[in-house]
Amino acid sequence: MKYLGFFPALTPAEVKDRVAHARKAQKVWALSSFKQRRQFLRILLKYIIEHQDLICEISSRDTGKTMVDASLGEIMTTCEKLTWLLSEGEKWLKPEYRSSGRSMIHKSSRVEFHPVGVVGAIVSWNYPFHNIFNPMLAAVFSGNAVVIKVSEHASWSGCFYFRIIQAALAAVGAPENLVDVITGFAETGEALVSSVDKIIFVGSPGVGKMIMKKASETLIPVTLELGGKDAFIVCEDVDVSHVAQIAVRAALQSSGQNCAGAERFYVHQDIHSAFVGEISKIVKSVTAGPPLAGKYDMGAICMQEHSERLQSFVNDALDKGAEIVARGSFGNLGGDAVDQFFPPTVIINVDHTMRLMQEEVFGPILPIMKFSSDEEVIKLANDSRYGLGCAVFSGSQRRARIIASQLHCGIAAINDFASNYMCQSLPFGGVKDSGFGRFAGVEGLRACCVVKSVVEDRWWPLVKTKIPKPLQYPVAENGFEFQKHLVEILYGLNIWDRLRSLVDLIKILTEQNSSTNVKHRID
Repeated sequence: MKYLGFFPALTPAEVKDRVAHARKAQKVWALSSFKQRRQFLRILLKYIIEHQDLICEISSRDTGKTMVDASLGEIMTTCEKLTWLLSEGEKWLKPEYRSSGRSMIHKSSRVEFHPVGVVGAIVSWNYPFHNIFNPMLAAVFSGNAVVIKVSEHASWSGCFYFRIIQAALAAVGAPENLVDVITGFAETGEALVSSVDKIIFVGSPGVGKMIMKKASETLIPVTLELGGKDAFIVCEDVDVSHVAQIAVRAALQSSGQNCAGAERFYVHQDIHSAFVGEISKIVKSVTAGPPLAGKYDMGAICMQEHSERLQSFVNDALDKGAEIVARGSFGNLGGDAVDQFFPPTVIINVDHTMRLMQEEVFGPILPIMKFSSDEEVIKLANDSRYGLGCAVFSGSQRRARIIASQLHCGIAAINDFASNYMCQSLPFGGVKDSGFGRFAGVEGLRACCVVKSVVEDRWWPLVKTKIPKPLQYPVAENGFEFQKHLVEILYGLNIWDRLRSLVDLIKILTEQNSSTNVKHRID
């Protein structure tokens, strides 16, 4: 509850002015070399590695997460993205040659990736460092400018991190205003959507729908990452103590505010009691307290009144027959900070009538439900309006893979949780109310581009495209017959039919040439 500072809520006119400056800078940066872009990334990587303590402390002050959680979620993921872009980014943005098919065998076909212009990003508060760097790195490396609206709940840290980016850009001679960070509320975000060439949004489904509606006015592409209700499935053939540790980390990661990680736990009935006992033991050892004190496993919830919302989920579940079996404890809290914390809580006897199992909680609550068969747990896991990710644990990797393949979501981890995001070559995103489009990976990098298809003569000027005489204007009477035989030659399934059509087509061309020669002699 300490005062950090205040920042302006930009007006629509101010936002449009910022985007206009970014657009001018982008026209210069679009001509930059990949060598220059990689140098920008190397400077950032060097700074991050050398200033881990500072970056994590800033994130911790603004969001309440612990230093460990800040390192895992902010530092490692960003360093991994930087490393992947340095290693593979240029390869995936170079022209990609494709087959030209049978009818265009004399042509060369390729796909080119050009920057879209100015990318706009509206990001959430739970990872203030990574949520800025994630869209910025992909946008800038692919030749774009980017304007990022940070959350009103994490503006202080966002503006601090912006200074790091500015210094790195200046060091490589990039144009001013290529990257900008803006602050404000809904009005500011709406103006950003109206001004840019693409929008990336990380937030709730409700706001995501409003973003889409606004983006439809200018018909710009949209990438939406709208949170999740990830299923964490534990079969009976696992190492219970090992998986229990992962389960608690999955539920409590990024401290109390969570990151829409595992929110529904399905445990096979044969190990339910043992698993609940192991998780309860771990959770009881967890203490929520001021994160910078260094001795707490969980930090604060930076959203005002969110602890009340979490308690309402718990109360709803208890009213419908659920039972609390374990809770963590609080550390030394000031009287004005009590509402900013929520103890990690394990709940059993839950079912899908409870809000806890249907709505996104975003908090340190572990609701555990029994299942008796793989078919049942697949049905339970798919009974959600969200579809971001899942984690499946089994002593049989094949069994876990089969279960995961039938879950309707965009991300699956086999015998692990959230490891996908540490593989920055992989796309990140979901389905259903978890949104659409992808960031990270090849797909996320190319999503910042205009994808252009290019076809040209392969052996030009020796071989040039020429329209066959029967198809030239005025089209000959046998033009359709010629075209029909051409289709059969190229795509017929039977070799003899194709040869027969080839003979017929040659006859047509011969007759065409003969009649043309006669006409010329008469003339």
